[in-house]
Amino acid sequence: MRIRRDIAEFGLSFLDVISCGFGAVILLLMITKTVEPVVLEQSAQKLAGIVEQRKNALFDIVGQTKVLRRELLDQEAELKLELEKLAKLEEELTKIQGEFDASTEQADQSLNESSDLASAKQSLTEEMERLLGQNFQRRDNTIGGITVDSEYIIFVIDTSGSMQQLSWSQVITKVNETLNIYPQVKGIQIMNDMGDYMFTRFQGRWIPDSPARRRAIVERLRTWAPFSNSSPVEGIERAVRTFYAPDKRISVYVFGDDFSGRSIEDVTDTIDRINRITEKGDRLVRIHAIGFPGLYGVGGGQQASLYRFAALMRELTYRNNGTFVGLAQLQ
Repeated sequence: MRIRRDIAEFGLSFLDVISCGFGAVILLLMITKTVEPVVLEQSAQKLAGIVEQRKNALFDIVGQTKVLRRELLDQEAELKLELEKLAKLEEELTKIQGEFDASTEQADQSLNESSDLASAKQSLTEEMERLLGQNFQRRDNTIGGITVDSEYIIFVIDTSGSMQQLSWSQVITKVNETLNIYPQVKGIQIMNDMGDYMFTRFQGRWIPDSPARRRAIVERLRTWAPFSNSSPVEGIERAVRTFYAPDKRISVYVFGDDFSGRSIEDVTDTIDRINRITEKGDRLVRIHAIGFPGLYGVGGGQQASLYRFAALMRELTYRNNGTFVGLAQLQ
């Protein structure tokens, strides 16, 4: 009887264990089936959110693309207008360049010839006095197309880098030649395009003329290099304002190669107001100009400024009873 009881108790415990195991498996299956749809539902919602974000981003990109396309079309239209303006400017520049080239060679030749006419500079030579008499007067007081009837002369010289590097030796030559045109004057003055004086102790007054003073001027030119803004306007205005006098005949000689100002008309109008017309219809201050070709062929804005200088000087000398000479080439 004791043995059977032991076997029955053992068998019952084993069945309990097996039952519990099956129950645990069933419980796990129930938990898995319950949780899995929730996880899948959450994943689907997350993916739907991502898809919606991508759609919104795509709409933004499409909108930005349309805006950029409109801006590109506007810029292309503006570029087309600018190209048309540039083409017109290039056409005008070509026209001015043609006129400049046509006149510079002849003008340069005239200026060179003027230095050889020493016998007719301002007064009669002894031979002319003997043949024509002491009371003889020329019909006009011009040499090589430049009027030389002035008693006072002022040089306004561009001292910018382009002039110093490309044209300075020729500047010295032309200053010397111009002085030779006038054997004797009552006063000389030298300033740069900014209106700065070569000899500060003669600031605002005339330098007495003498052979020694002329040699000093030419010698000082070799190392004279004050600051310049590449525009002769300030020097011309200062020369006319300072030295204009109803009882004096004055000539201003402008040496330069470019004009960096904005308006040619503003400059000419300003000089018109300063250099007033006399009752006889003349200007008391003659303005002559010599254009140096150092920037010719450089291209770009520098060459354009050379043509602007030529246009300004041509108009300014015309209005002020002077002559513009454009040099054809550097010597």
